[in-house]
Parts: sequence; C-alpha cells; structure tokens
Amino acid sequence: MTVQKITDELFFNTLDKDLTKKTVQDALIGCHDGELFLEHRFSERLTLDDGRIKTSAFDATTGFGLRAVCDDTYAYAISNELTHDALKKAVESVQPIKNSASNATLYLPALTSSVPLYTQDNPLSLLSFENKVALMEKIDAYLRAKDPKVVQVSASLSGEWQVVKIIQAKGRETQDIRPLVNLMISVVVKDGNRMESGAFGFGGRYLYNRIIEEKAWKYAADEALRTALVNLESVSAPAGEMPVVLSSGWCGVLLHEAVGHGLEGDFNRKGSSVFTGKIGEQVTAKGITIVDDGTLPDRRGSLTVDDEGTTSQRTVLIEDGILKNYMLDRMNARLMNKEPTGNGRRESFACAPQVRMTNTFMTEGDKDPQELISSVKKGIFAKSFHGGQVDITSGKFVFTSAEAYLIEEGKITAPIKDATVIGSGIEVMNVIDMVAKDACLDNGIGSCGKGGQMVPVGVGQPSVRISRITVGGSNT
Repeated sequence: MTVQKITDELFFNTLDKDLTKKTVQDALIGCHDGELFLEHRFSERLTLDDGRIKTSAFDATTGFGLRAVCDDTYAYAISNELTHDALKKAVESVQPIKNSASNATLYLPALTSSVPLYTQDNPLSLLSFENKVALMEKIDAYLRAKDPKVVQVSASLSGEWQVVKIIQAKGRETQDIRPLVNLMISVVVKDGNRMESGAFGFGGRYLYNRIIEEKAWKYAADEALRTALVNLESVSAPAGEMPVVLSSGWCGVLLHEAVGHGLEGDFNRKGSSVFTGKIGEQVTAKGITIVDDGTLPDRRGSLTVDDEGTTSQRTVLIEDGILKNYMLDRMNARLMNKEPTGNGRRESFACAPQVRMTNTFMTEGDKDPQELISSVKKGIFAKSFHGGQVDITSGKFVFTSAEAYLIEEGKITAPIKDATVIGSGIEVMNVIDMVAKDACLDNGIGSCGKGGQMVPVGVGQPSVRISRITVGGSNT
C-alpha cells in the first residue's frame, strides 16, 4: 500500500478530501502562505529500574494545525478533532491575520519528487509487549552478571509511528510516514564509597528488529558499563587554556549547538546571529565543511518531507571555511528571497513550524585520528559530552564532558571527570587546525529544543583538534 493511500485512509474517513482542500484554499485567500497539517501519532515507552519494569506508557494522538501566513506573521489554530466543524472553526480563527486588501500573492515554490527514506511499517505493532519486556530484563541480568560493581541498571525502550499529511493552497498535498525507535541504557557502579555512572543509547527511523538483535543491545550495554567503570577511575579535570581533541560522532553536539543554531535562517533574517550577513565570507578555518542533510536513510534526524511539505535535501552550509547557505523554512525563504531547504519542522500538530536542523555534521578531513592525539603535549581528549548551553547572538557556549581523558606527551592517560569546555562557536571553528578522516554521525539519540519544541536530530563530525580553548576543571 502506498504512503498516499495509507494517509488518505487515516485522515479522510471523517473528512471529505475534496471539501477539505477547498476549505484550505478559501482560508488562504489573501495570505502569502499557509497549510493544513494533519497528524496521527502512536507512541510508547517502557522503562526498567531496580530490576523491574517501572513504567509502561502508550499514547495515541490525532489532530490538525491550520496556519495562515501574511508577511512575517502568522495565525495558527489547532484541534484534536478531524471534523469539518472543527476545521471551519479553525478557519474562522485565522482570518484576522489576513491582509486587509486580500491581494497577497501566494508563495508556491515548485514541488520536487521525494523518495521514502525509511520503512512505512509501524514498529509498535511488529513486536509483542512480552518480547519488549523480555529484552529489558535481559539487559538488566546481563549487566549485573558482567561486573560485581554494578549496583543499578536503568533502561528505556521507546518507539513511535507518526503519519502526516500536509495540504497547501491550490490543492497541493504531501505526506510522510515516520517510524522512530530508541534504546537507552545507563549503569551505576560502586567501588567503596565512590559511585559513578555511564550511559549509551542508539536508535533511528527503523523497526525494533535492529534493537533486539543480541549483538546490538549487548554492545550498548557494554559501552554503558565501560563508561561507568572509566568514570570510576577518573581524576579531577585540569583548568586553563589548552588544546582539546574531540572524538568523532556524538561530539558533533558541540558543533550543533555552537554553530548549527546560528546558521538557522530565522536568526539570520532577524540579524541576531553571529553569521548574519556573512554569506561568501570565511567564517571558520579552511578545510572545514559543515552540512545539514535530511536525506540520509534511516537516520534519526532524516525526513522524506519536512513538516511544511518541502522535500528534504542536503544543504552545504559552510564549505572549506566559507559560509555558503543558511537553513530555511518556507516563511524565511520567502522573506529572504531564497528557496526553502526542507528545514521547516514542528514537534506535533499543536505547534507551528520553525527552522530546525535535521542531521548536521562536519565532513571528514585527511588526518589519521591518532596523529591528532600524538600532536598534543598537554591537553584533553573528549570522547563524549553530556550536553551544554549556547547563546545564539554571541555564539558563546559551555559544554560538560561525559567521558574525557588527559593527553600527556602525545598519549591518552588518566580519565578525568566533568571537564568543561568554554568558548565561542565562531572563534573555536577558526582554531580547529587538524581534521581527521574518521567522520561519522552519532548513534541516533539526539533531540533538539527550540522555542519550546523538541524534535529528533542527528549530529556528527570527524575527530578534530582545537588548538586552544578554555577548559574549566577543579584541578588548578
């Protein structure tokens, strides 16, 4: 069954399709843009703690959001009822936003064909509840048997199946069916009076069959335990300005926060980003290329079409240090006289779309990863981060490591605890002086918050050496 047929059967059993299209068309007369966003979402989450299932939740949501856009403002009406009465009330709610002259030209960029990037099957229905519980119990038993230092095991298994249809003016429609699954494991270990933790997770837009494979979940469990045991041996982090080597993969979360948000079109249209007005200028060190790509099959941040109906694409943001493009949704693209890049995203039908990243990463360089380590006399190797904070206007950020080590005389030595890196995104990007050839994306665990909304994203990078950056620690 095609994606269009599935979505039509879900949404047009209580709505008449032709009447819905005509209603949307009439509602958008006098507007520059807008759409009806229809959504069905089924989600579940199981959590294990202290050797037993603590929570088991299932949620089914249905609804629509109707948006009318005029100039740089919009009106948005939502309902969890898929009926023509509810749609009629929504139309009435958005009318005040219209231009008084009712002569705005509709913004209708060309539709491009899209190829599904993931399965349309529902992960929630293809694995029994008993098998899901059994997986969680296996993880708990496996970790407790693996090391006597393990005192607590926590795990969460989550999945969702989101079905969307977007109807624009002129009867244009697009649709998407999006699976998403995730497994997170955390471990607490104890040695004497000291306790430390470690965590690991993975997931993507696929089915549970990839998660329940023994090799996959055991690897995640082993990594969570390994990180916890490493942290158990950690010493205080040093403080001061020094070289820092960032590992490939998840460390791209620093790039996502410190640089990626600053390249979103809304901040640049409003002039509030450090990258505003710098298209064509060198904004990072040469050799650095940063891409946002929503077209990668099965990846957590990928979308066949975005939440405005624009086909996802690969957008080169920075190439060899030169700023080339911003990420754009439809409204900011129209106002900036550019084409949308497939970055219009929303958390659900209850939220209006915003400019958001998909999978954002730095491409690989030409160095061997070990060469980066051996080049540092005294510094830090950060393997992963907990997360951090960034100020979009200034680009300044603070990040805390989840796993990090001292580098001494070109060798990785003692693990360190809670090393904090502090800097400015645009400044740090200009002091990256070595880029390795080991680029990869994270394991599929990222979510990004903006404007009160959370959406799944991907991050990534190769190993890089930052020649100097401020490190905060307790060992002064």
